[in-house]
Amino acid sequence: MQSPDLYKSRTQTSAAILARHDPVVYEQAPTVSLAALNPAQRDAYQENGFLLLPELFSAAEVGRLYNEMQAMREDFTNKGREEVVAEPGSGDVRSIFNVHRLNALFANLVRDPRVLNVAREILGSEVYIHQSRINYKPGFNGKEFYWHSDFETWHSEDGMPAMRALSCSILLTDNDEFNGPLMLMPGSHRHYVSCAGETPDDNYKKSLKKQEIGVPDQILLRYLSDMGGIASCKGKAGSVVFFDCNTMHGSNGNITPYPRSNVFFVYNSIENQLGTPKGGLKPRPEFVATRQDIAALEVEPLSPD
Repeated sequence: MQSPDLYKSRTQTSAAILARHDPVVYEQAPTVSLAALNPAQRDAYQENGFLLLPELFSAAEVGRLYNEMQAMREDFTNKGREEVVAEPGSGDVRSIFNVHRLNALFANLVRDPRVLNVAREILGSEVYIHQSRINYKPGFNGKEFYWHSDFETWHSEDGMPAMRALSCSILLTDNDEFNGPLMLMPGSHRHYVSCAGETPDDNYKKSLKKQEIGVPDQILLRYLSDMGGIASCKGKAGSVVFFDCNTMHGSNGNITPYPRSNVFFVYNSIENQLGTPKGGLKPRPEFVATRQDIAALEVEPLSPD
């Protein structure tokens, strides 16, 4: 007998807030006996739905990652690659997806213990990469990312069963109050926002540029922000933000002369692999949602070369 869907969305004409039925910080499996976070950090993640670790990577490491990020943009521009998403209007590179499979340095980075072990500890299991990308947000015309819960999309369009995934955003440039830093609503991860409307086929082709389906109701966004406020994750390059898959988040546009560029990994529990998308949708492409060759990531410190 099929279990009922506890997180229905995009099947009704009105939005709603539903209860969360999954843990935030999971009990550790016997194979994941580590302590990447101290108790205060674990409690902060549990309470707020996110955690900022300042300058986790050194300036030298950030320099290598930044140069690699720029080289990827130059190499992929105007090549018609499906992994490349352009900014609406300007045509500048907005994002490059699947970077952990396209680039050896970023493949190494997802295995670095400073990030991998945090994901394993919070999710209480071995993990794999559900999605990876670089968000460039170029200077002068970098567009906003509107408020959303990632899990609402991953559950609806990818068939992710439970809230047992997290995002890891590694800052490759300084993120300040001017260039569109990540904003999150503390405590919003405890409430699932079910969205109105239906999902058209191949919605990802539009949503990766500008999300219009699965957008939360404005009254409910106001309710969540009234309860917990809005936090801006400003930090120096090399800092890392971990946030729960259901935390409401977004970012403003960037009209400064300076880019706000981050590399973004989604760690999913090996026990939470994707099922059938909702509403009869066909699965999204592999570069957006991993279904093939899934294996638990093994720790590999970032190469010094």
